[in-house]
Amino acid sequence: MESTTEVNLGKSIIVPSVQQLSKEPIINIPARYVRDDQEDPLIVSHDSSLPSVPVIDLERLDVEDCMNSELDRIHSACKDWGFFQVVNHGVSTSLLEEIRTQIESFFKLPYEEKKKLWQQPNHQEGFGQLFVVSDEQKLDWSDMFFITTQPHDIRRGDLFDKLPTKLRGALETYSIEVKKLAMTILGYMAKTLKMDAEEMRELFNDGVQTMRMNYYPCCPEPDKTIGITPHSDADALTVVFQLNETEGLQIRKEGRWIPVKPLPNAFIVNIGDIMEIVSNGIYRSIEHRATVNSTKERLSIATFHSSNINSELGPAPSLIDPDNPANFRRISMEKYRKEFFARKLDGKSYLDFMRIENGEGNTY
Repeated sequence: MESTTEVNLGKSIIVPSVQQLSKEPIINIPARYVRDDQEDPLIVSHDSSLPSVPVIDLERLDVEDCMNSELDRIHSACKDWGFFQVVNHGVSTSLLEEIRTQIESFFKLPYEEKKKLWQQPNHQEGFGQLFVVSDEQKLDWSDMFFITTQPHDIRRGDLFDKLPTKLRGALETYSIEVKKLAMTILGYMAKTLKMDAEEMRELFNDGVQTMRMNYYPCCPEPDKTIGITPHSDADALTVVFQLNETEGLQIRKEGRWIPVKPLPNAFIVNIGDIMEIVSNGIYRSIEHRATVNSTKERLSIATFHSSNINSELGPAPSLIDPDNPANFRRISMEKYRKEFFARKLDGKSYLDFMRIENGEGNTY
């Protein structure tokens, strides 16, 4: 179905395919991918002294005797980590296998076929990279395919309809199931925040859902580059499904980069900047990055859940009172997203821009 109210939230300078580049017999990566600005990505993932990301069992929330303790675990994970894994989430194993198969096939398409789905100069959706704002900017060692999936009336129908038929069908089902999961988790967050449940539903029930399929090719010099630059997500909630067993996702906690080891068929969930704003800073988005590997490729699909494009973003009114003043400005969602995508990734710099400092007003 062709969209009639398509929303263009930004563009990114078109760059070469890293996957295509990695097929060449290169020993040294091109200078534009060398990242001397990055901290040492070498973390020993089997170091027993490293803390591990919390695991939330959603089935326990349906058991009366376990509900309160699992809600406490969600609250602690959102407040202290900003990341957690979800098991017993209700999304079928058969759907996850289908998504895995179709995305792997998608990235194996001939380059000539991919070029038909590449980003256009005026739009960020399609194959390429995001947040590239200058021709001198350093690049990540990865390719991605980015697309808006919900609501349908802002979807780029011309791009979605060009996807392989089986992938398109799998994404339609996956989009619905992950939206249900996200709304379930957001509902539990409303409880743990003591936030008005209707406020949460109104913000996100018709919210924008986008997906980013990621391919991190093998790299001859993995210590000199990065798969994705350290950043926090601009959305409220990100749900990641890793398609193979290659590790690479790391989160910054207490000054260290902690690797995330995905559990089989689990989802990795993280708090985005919008949720930090809505919760008035009770829940915090966390910087994360992806490293690359010299012998193994890595694939994942990240689904981003944001509030309604026509909504106003700011701390939830039910969490604000004279003793708890707003810590963030108010801004239209459309303006917030456009300004985020117009910048290159730089940690949590955009969220910091949204903070109210020194008693300034809370409108923007």
